[in-house]
Amino acid sequence: MSASAQPGRAEAGPAIVLVSPQLGQNIGATARAMLNFGLTDLRLVAPRPSWLTERTRAMASGADLVLDRARVYDSTAAAIADLVHVYATTARPRELLKPVLTPRAAALRMREQGRTAAVGILFGGERAGLLNQDVVLAQTVVTAPLNPAFSSLNLAQAVLLMAYEWFAAGDATPPERFDLDTTRLANRAEMIGLFEHLERELDASGFFARIPHKRTAILSNLRNSLQREPLLEQDVRTLRGVIKALAGRKGEHRRRRSEEA
Repeated sequence: MSASAQPGRAEAGPAIVLVSPQLGQNIGATARAMLNFGLTDLRLVAPRPSWLTERTRAMASGADLVLDRARVYDSTAAAIADLVHVYATTARPRELLKPVLTPRAAALRMREQGRTAAVGILFGGERAGLLNQDVVLAQTVVTAPLNPAFSSLNLAQAVLLMAYEWFAAGDATPPERFDLDTTRLANRAEMIGLFEHLERELDASGFFARIPHKRTAILSNLRNSLQREPLLEQDVRTLRGVIKALAGRKGEHRRRRSEEA
């Protein structure tokens, strides 16, 4: 997974609102997590006056774009005033009657809502998370399915989890792919050549001499085994080189035995 987000190229996404963050380094780590996944709108509610330090920037690891654009507010209400859809992240059950979504379900909904309206996500401070007075300002609660015996996330971890789900919900990268910059997938002719090469050497070595009735079944199983996953053209060349080397060594061994006799 690449962390190659480029400043100035991040696409619009939900605002990340940190309510009463205590540590500047957590704000820096949050900025890093945000820019990894294309988010740049960081809003801080009542942070410590000295939150932006050299350590904050060090933890941001180059995500200065997010830190420099961060906006500071006196209250949660002020921080979300321009937002239409607000999500509150919490691991604790609340007496408030609100829909509760997983991060993945929330991300899909945010993607849809974000096409026409501003969206934001609330995160509580390190000590106690969000207070009810903050949660009540949101329409939806987000709770991650974590180990019930230990469901504590660092602030930046919680932001990274939500940012990743939001980014993944709009990512078109196929779930499985090959990086074929220096080679390519083997074609049928190359695969058939590999099969025939292997079969010739098995016959020449006398492999089937004692079990001729199993020859067809064994060869079919070998072909199936070699095709369960796509082979690269380079793989085929390597395997044929191995077969050739083994066959040559076998022939040399036979010649030596003949000479000694």
